Amino acid sequence: MSKKKQTAAWKKKAEAAPKKKEMVLSKKAKIITAIIAVVIALVLAFFIIRALTRSSSVSAATPGVITEQKVVKPLISKKGVSAVSDSDKLHHVEIEVKDYGVIYLELDETVAPLTVQNFIELAESGFYNGLTFHRIMNGFMMQGGCPEGTGNGDAGYFIAGEFDANGYTNPISHKRGVISMARRSGDMNSGGSQFFIMQSDNFTLDGNYAAFGWVTAGMEVVDRICSDAKPLNNNGAIAKEEQPVITSVSVID
Repeated sequence: MSKKKQTAAWKKKAEAAPKKKEMVLSKKAKIITAIIAVVIALVLAFFIIRALTRSSSVSAATPGVITEQKVVKPLISKKGVSAVSDSDKLHHVEIEVKDYGVIYLELDETVAPLTVQNFIELAESGFYNGLTFHRIMNGFMMQGGCPEGTGNGDAGYFIAGEFDANGYTNPISHKRGVISMARRSGDMNSGGSQFFIMQSDNFTLDGNYAAFGWVTAGMEVVDRICSDAKPLNNNGAIAKEEQPVITSVSVID
């Protein structure tokens, strides 16, 4: 090969080298760009999934849990559990029953804070005034607080059942004089306004119903109501016109 041809060949190679280098760099740039795009997409997907997961868990822990179209209230009242001092955790209420007298009760907020707070709020609002004891079983208990007088009514919402079978520690046993929250069979979080007062001990209810206080005076009133009752069936249903009327439920402290 002549010197002139050799020089031309070197010149051609020299001119082609940068172009080849540019092509390699261009390919690398495209690959890097693609990798960056994938990484960004993965990061965005991670944060979107995380946000959706957190949103879902918040919804499950706050009001809005629907059970048969009723809202389950959270374990906190309007004033808040943390705002309750030790001296405020025992409350006293009086249930006056027309033609029978007054039942005096002490409610223990340390055992069932939501149940006690809910009962007090309903009482202070006058919700119970004029309602009845619609279900009475002599030798067992009497149940009231249903706005319909049938056992099917409630306050428009449900509250969590504060008893052992539902994950809450509740040491109050269903002895004579104990007041407890009624609920629907098979639904642990279906209490709302209905309650029952034990006339006799029945320990089979322990751990399955939210007991929240006890009668301090007036058990003779409970005994008279149960003794006078004329149930329509074995479930203790009382005819509407014969249901003992709750004149008032007064919160003393």
